[in-house]
Amino acid sequence: MVSKDTQEVIQLSIVRIENLTKKYGNIVAVNDLSLSINEGEIFGLLGPNGAGKSTLINMITSLITIDEGNIYIKDTNTKSNPLLTKSFTGIVPQDIAIYEDLTCLENVKFFAGLYGLRGKELKSKAMEALEFTGLSDKAKDFPKGFSGGMKRRLNIACAIAHNPEIIIMDEPTVGIDPQSRNHILQSVKELNRRGCTVIYTSHYMEEVEELCSRIAIIDYGKVIALGTKQELKSIVKHKNEVWVTVKNNIDKIVQEELKEIPGVTDVEIYENTVMVYSMHESENLESIIAYFTSKGLGILQIESKVPDLETVFLTLTGRKLRD
Repeated sequence: MVSKDTQEVIQLSIVRIENLTKKYGNIVAVNDLSLSINEGEIFGLLGPNGAGKSTLINMITSLITIDEGNIYIKDTNTKSNPLLTKSFTGIVPQDIAIYEDLTCLENVKFFAGLYGLRGKELKSKAMEALEFTGLSDKAKDFPKGFSGGMKRRLNIACAIAHNPEIIIMDEPTVGIDPQSRNHILQSVKELNRRGCTVIYTSHYMEEVEELCSRIAIIDYGKVIALGTKQELKSIVKHKNEVWVTVKNNIDKIVQEELKEIPGVTDVEIYENTVMVYSMHESENLESIIAYFTSKGLGILQIESKVPDLETVFLTLTGRKLRD
């Protein structure tokens, strides 16, 4: 992992995917998908369950064959030289993949050995990986009694010991405690600071918000949106929200009258709470508050929300991330 100046913007493609298709019988898991991932970025992959993310990752890592299209890693076609392209990558799978009858050190040495490391270098790199993940003091321990968070950290150690240039992390924080989760998130940032390109998937939208420089939203095997966080949020220009809670239940007439305020696109009423949706560039909060005041509707609480990735995701896919 070669260090880099974190202020430098690198635009060289390290992973290039061209017209990729994968079918299982009549089911098209990945559908003519094209995508480019830049060297040195943390790239987020989002999509509902069944969107094609896992299939895409398995093709990038040459775990499954490609039906149509090509994947290039560092300009090398994964079809023509899968062993070389595998050496460039490390994979942290969604399901924990460690051997509980081997010690931590033995686990890391086993996986690093698959990439050709031997002898003193193998042990040295394995210990470096355990130190990086905060498990060096557990090197001789068996992971059978480890917490979920410690097992996932060991998974990461197994993935990085051979110093890959690309690290794929598929749901690395599922089902773990907050302390371990924070440790993993900080580890992702540090790996990236050291020069690794990270491909990151998660069902936790706040992780993607915190980590990723660019994000692709995938649904039905296609990329339906791609860009930085701000670029994606700009897609949903009508989704500024104001939630107003008042003392009593609200008449339907309020819904129609609020729609007459400039910039308001929709109004929903839930008993004594009103959700007012406005165009992104609208500055009508004062007008909305003035309306409630003029009608003598005592405001108990008011909250203004701007579009976030969750809003973008729901708008584009119509499904929650965990559906």
